[in-house]
Formats: sequence, C-alpha cells, structure tokens
Amino acid sequence: MTELTDKVISTIKLAAKKLTGEKRRLFQAHVANDYLDGNARRAEQIFGWSRTTVEKGMHELKTGIVCVGNFSAKGRLRTEDKNPQLKEDILSLVDPESQADPKFQTVFAYTRITGEKVRQLLIEEKGYSDDDLPCPRTFRNILNRMNYRLRSVQKSKPIKKIEETDAIFENVKKNNQESDKKEDSLRISIDTKAIVKVGELSRGGESRGEESVKAQDHDTEVRATVVPFGILEVGIAILTIIFGVSRGTADFIVDCLELWWGERKHVYQHIRELVINLDNGPEIASNRRQFIKRLIDFSDRHQLIIRLVYYPPYHSKYNTIERCWGILEKHWNGTLLDSIEKVLKWAGTMTWKGFNPLIRQLDGIYETGVSLTKKEMEAFEERLERSDDLPKWSVVIRPCST
Repeated sequence: MTELTDKVISTIKLAAKKLTGEKRRLFQAHVANDYLDGNARRAEQIFGWSRTTVEKGMHELKTGIVCVGNFSAKGRLRTEDKNPQLKEDILSLVDPESQADPKFQTVFAYTRITGEKVRQLLIEEKGYSDDDLPCPRTFRNILNRMNYRLRSVQKSKPIKKIEETDAIFENVKKNNQESDKKEDSLRISIDTKAIVKVGELSRGGESRGEESVKAQDHDTEVRATVVPFGILEVGIAILTIIFGVSRGTADFIVDCLELWWGERKHVYQHIRELVINLDNGPEIASNRRQFIKRLIDFSDRHQLIIRLVYYPPYHSKYNTIERCWGILEKHWNGTLLDSIEKVLKWAGTMTWKGFNPLIRQLDGIYETGVSLTKKEMEAFEERLERSDDLPKWSVVIRPCST
C-alpha cells in the first residue's frame, strides 16, 4: 500500500465529495487500486467510504458495465414522512372532525377542518412555532395525501341539525381527549352495519380474473342474513367484528360487548373506565331501556365505569368505526358472499391501519320488543349520571361495589 499523508487523504476525500453517482464510484475504485492495492476495506477505514460502494466501483472499472442511478425517482421526503410526530399530531386534530364516505364506496374520509385551521391548531394546542411548520397550502396537500378530502358530498349533508349539535360535538371532543390522556381509560367506537345478505348476489364491485364473477340477475335467492357489529379500540386500531345470525337488538349488542371484553380484558387489566363512542340508533339510544339495563349489569359484573358519548343525531358518519365499514365494503364488494363462512373469511382479510380484524360469530337468536316497563326502569334510571346540558348524549354508569 502506498503511504498516504493526512493532507493527501483530505484532498482525495474532498475530490470524492465533488462527484456523484457512477463518477464517484469509479474515482473511489481508482484510488483503492492506486493507493490501497485494491483493498475496499482499507478504503472504508481511511476515507470513510462505503466498502460496498467501493467494491461496486471496482467491478464497474473491471467490466466496463456501469450501474446508472435513478436519482430522479428518489426525490425529497414528504413533510409528514420526515417528521412522524407531526403526522401523529395532525391525525389527532383531523380524525375527530372527519366522517366516512356516506356510500362506503371509497376509503376517503371527509373532514370539516381546513389545512389552515390544522396549522393554527398545531401552534395553539401542540406547541409548534410558526417557523416549525410549512405553509397552509402544504397542509392542504398533506391532508389529501392522508386520504382526508375537504369537499361537499350530497348525502353527507345532515337532514337536520338540532340546536344542541355543536355542543354535542364539543362534548365528544372533550370526553375523547380526556379518555386518551388517562392511563386507566379505554375508548372504543361501536356500530352495527346494515344486514348483509348471503347468496350469489351482486354487490356492485369489481374483481380481477379471466372472466367476470357471475351473480344472479335478480337478488331474490337469499340464503341467509348476518348482522355485523364492530368494536374499534381507537387508540391501538384493533378492530373486532362480530357477526350475528339473528337481529341487531340491544341484547345482541351488549352480548357482543361481553364476548369482546371476555377475550380482551387480559390486555386491559389496568382499565377502570370504558368510554364508548356511538350514534343514536334506536337499539343503543340512551333512552332504550333494555340497552341501559344490560349496560348497568355489564358495568357491575366487570367493575367498569361506562361513559356513553353520543354523536349528534344525523351525524353518525363522524363515528370513527364508520370508516371501517367503508373499507370492508370496498374490500369484499367484488366477490360473491354465498356462504356465512365466506363472509367471515373475507371480513378477516380486510385491513384497518395495517391490522386484520378479529372475527367472531354469535349464534344466539334475539327477539325484538324486549323491554322494561317504566316502573321497572326507575331503579336503573337512578344509576345513571346524565349531563345537565346534554342528558341524552352524555351518560355515565358507575358500578356498584362488590
């Protein structure tokens, strides 16, 4: 090996920095051959170059075959990719203000919040400075890349907006933020999807194959129906879908919660409070006597505080789990769901934020019309802590001590 002085080493390193791509590799290969007897490891030790790069350059020098780099395809990292924490903070602000595609035809979420407002809230609530953040236009692009669209969708416009709507949204935001900050509180989002008909029925989707999937020309031969009930553990994005073969009654819904908690409580041994985000469906409304009775029993049995946090009427699409149904519908709408087994299989292969859902089946038969009399309900009503301002939409159930 030819002896190299510090000055020569410094000059060679500076010259290498002035070159790029294959020119740099060939220069490094010449230096290794001329001064280091072709030893790539010594080139790494002395000049700080990658041994693999030097070896590639020596191979190119020997064979005359040069690897051309595709630098134009590399580009700069996007803002949200360079700063993962910024991405998380944006999600925490945008997600509560978003709703699913009302027709469940895309994975897009439609948000009420603008890019300019997101930037402002990052400064006011997350502690960013003005110099830390890109311009508002960039935030609009970021939201689009994250599949949040700011646009008017005809069926997403609520039929009505009651007087309490804005106050209910504020209550949802407040309770959700408080729950997410507490170590002993778990927030879930629940919802029952529309009945799924089982049979050789067209779902209006598309699939790849040599031939089109053949369905009946009239959707009359329905072999069975199933009722999907979803429970989304919002903080860790774990989704459980329980398929019932009967009806989506209040008893079915609470039995689903019992099944889910029985399987998941070992993960949440520290949890003392369950915050449930839900809509105003007739079976889960806070004035549904059978639902409230069963939840009180659930609270006592598992010694959990239950906090029911309702979204405003006509705004159920803002409930997070609604977006899961959009993904499920897009996932399986190109196949024939001609058996319950196939329904369960296809549901299990969808993904929500990178995770497959937990799939279960509940075979119980549920009758409609099961309820308590007004007199019977009085004792259970005394157990409820209803909000003074929003009694229908913010309810707390505390367990009786055992």
